[in-house]
Order: sequence, then C-alpha cells, then structure tokens
Amino acid sequence: MKRIILLATVAAASLALPAFATEKTAVLANYANIAAAKYGDSLITAQRLQAAVNALVAAPSAENLATARQAWLAARIPYQQTEVYRFGNPIVDDWEGKVNAWPLDEGLIDYVDASYGGPSDENTFAALNVVANPTFTLSGTDIDASKITPKFLSETLHEADGVEANVATGYHAIEFLLWGQDLNGHGTGAGDRTWTDYGTAADCTNNNCDRRGEYLIAATDLLVSDLEWMTAQWADGGAARTELTGDTDAGLAAILTGMGSLSYGEQAGERMRLGLMLNDPEEEHDCFSDNTHNSHYFDGLGIQNVYLGEYMRIDGTLVSGDSLSDMVAAADADLDAEMRAKLGTTMMALGRIKNAAEAGFAYDQMLERGNAGGEALIMGGVNGLIDQTRSIERVVTILGLDGIAFEGSDSLDDPNAVFQ
Repeated sequence: MKRIILLATVAAASLALPAFATEKTAVLANYANIAAAKYGDSLITAQRLQAAVNALVAAPSAENLATARQAWLAARIPYQQTEVYRFGNPIVDDWEGKVNAWPLDEGLIDYVDASYGGPSDENTFAALNVVANPTFTLSGTDIDASKITPKFLSETLHEADGVEANVATGYHAIEFLLWGQDLNGHGTGAGDRTWTDYGTAADCTNNNCDRRGEYLIAATDLLVSDLEWMTAQWADGGAARTELTGDTDAGLAAILTGMGSLSYGEQAGERMRLGLMLNDPEEEHDCFSDNTHNSHYFDGLGIQNVYLGEYMRIDGTLVSGDSLSDMVAAADADLDAEMRAKLGTTMMALGRIKNAAEAGFAYDQMLERGNAGGEALIMGGVNGLIDQTRSIERVVTILGLDGIAFEGSDSLDDPNAVFQ
C-alpha cells in the first residue's frame, strides 16, 4: 500500500499575518501550556501503569492483571489527546515512534497462534519471539538478549533490521503483553492472555514467564522515561516550546498542520477508512485490547481542544487561554462558528462509535464486510473528520498562512491504490 505524505513547508519569510486582536504569542503560549499538561498527564498515568505492572510481575494474579489492564486503558486517554502535536512539531515526530508505533508484528515479542505464520520476505523477525530466545542473529551479528532491558529494547530490538513493523517499545508492545492476541476476528472479545503467563515456576503457562515479566517491566520503564523526556521539552525553556515560539507565524502554521494532518490523512484515512475498506480487524489502532473506539474519540478531542485552547487535566483542572478560535472569530465570526460546529459534529460521530462499542458492538465487529450499521458508524466519523478538515483549510487562509499541506492517505486520495 502506498501512503501519500504531504509535508508542511512553511517559509517564514512568506508569512505575513494580518493584525489580530488576540496576540499570536499568547495563542502559542497557551498551546504549549496545554502540551505540557497533556504530556504531564500522560506521564502520571504511565507511572501508575508502571506501578501496576510491577505489582503484577511481583505477585501474579487475575486481579493484578486486571488492574494493569485498567491502568493501560487510563493511560491512553491523555496520550491520545497529544497526537494533534504531531506533524507540525518535528521534535514530536522524531520521538513519537518510540511510544505509539503501530501496527506491530507481535511475533517479534512473544508467542503467537499458529495461524499467525512465520518469517516473511518483508520481515524475517516477524516470529522471532525474543521472550523465548535469549540469543539471535541480527545483520550477521550474534545478539545477547539474555537480559531484557530498556536499552536493549530501544537500541537493538525496536525496528530491528530496519523494519517498521518490528515494534518493540511503547504502548502497543505493552498492550500485547497485557492482553495477548485478539483471535476473535470480527467476533466478540479482545485478547485473553491469562495471568499465569506471568506465573511462578509452579503455575507458569506458555513458558518463559520470568522473561515475559522482564520484558513487560522494561517496556513500561522505557515508556515512563520517554514521557519524562517529552514533558520536559514543553516545560518553560524546553526545546519544543522554544522552537514553537521562536517564529510566531511558523508556530501557528505548526498548530494547523497538526490539526489538519491528524484529522484528514492519519485518523480519517489510515486509522478509519483504510480498515473499513480492507474489512480487517488487524487495522484496529488498539487491536489487542479492543480500545480503538476510545483512541479515535480522544484523538478527535485533542483536535477540538487545541482549536478551542482548553484542556481538562486528569485532576479536573482546566488549562485554557487565548486560542485559534479567538483569532478566527476576530477575523471572521462565521468561520469560527462553522469550525466549532464541525468539531462538535465530529465529536458526536466519534461519540456514537464509542457508545456503541461500550454497549457491546465492538469496533472490530463494525469493520466486518456487509455490516451496514458498523460501516455507517465508522463513516460518520470519517466524514466528520474530512468535513472539519475543509474548514481547517479555510482557517489557514483567513489567518494568512501559506505553504501548508496536510498528510494524505491512499484510502481517501487514491482508493484504487489500496488494493494494488
């Protein structure tokens, strides 16, 4: 499948914004404050996940596995709202693959069902199962994997052999280790890994329970340290904040690039429309846990709260300030009303998917060929995201920004290419 990636190229010299009542610097400062809050909440919830994972490995039980799973689900809520900071902020794009890369060949990490298959021409490590193999050969070099550490995962195993599907770190590697494969296809149910996969010698299932626990702890520790780093980049004096505010016009372009690219190519296209075209439950973003409905919802919410300039922290504190909405309203009140309405319409559509899934109509069931109700729900979200992107393009124009293009997707721009 060919993906069309349109990168934002903003020449600062060509940007000549008209005067606005709302100061550009204030909008950028609030955007950075919200980023710091979102990544800060992502760190807090990852630390809670870390504590739950440590408890599971120290004392394996059904209850401790359930607690770790709930901690993972909670950690996804603030993190998904940060994805709108991608595409326009290079420091985020250069880092994001460490924590949220997807999809992954899970056979790299641990045991998989026989139906999964083995190595392929595209990925010779697709079924490596490093949990069961303390040594292997990579590019002609013998690798010692007897100790599974954060450094080993990030520097050796992640994207091994240069293959992007060899995802060894981040939320989805942890998700797989907590849930295991979802073998239900379009049927009901998520992954169903048993707690005894982390058991002691007496009750260990599927072998290598100690190494599986070692991997889970290392991956979670690495997630925490990666989020600590990114949170620091958005603090006062941090590199991401400094880069954003160094050129105010380019900073505003970065905000809109993130909004438009996530809305159109990434979420509407790669994460939603593509899976529906392929009718493939493996195209779920959170496929092991059946949490995709929430990932879509909170991605959409992230776009909305950046435009409105407000974010509700996990402790109930509201972070808010000057916003793009304020700037647009001053220039064209009708366009601001249109943008707000379309964001609201999209959130209603994504909310319908979320509500249906929580009522028992799982996202992978919605993807099944011939399921008219599922297709209608998903396409409601896709159409809302596409429609709001058209208004984001109009916002770009009214703010006087030039040279911005949004990420595309074959599923939207060249559907025939998906099946070639």
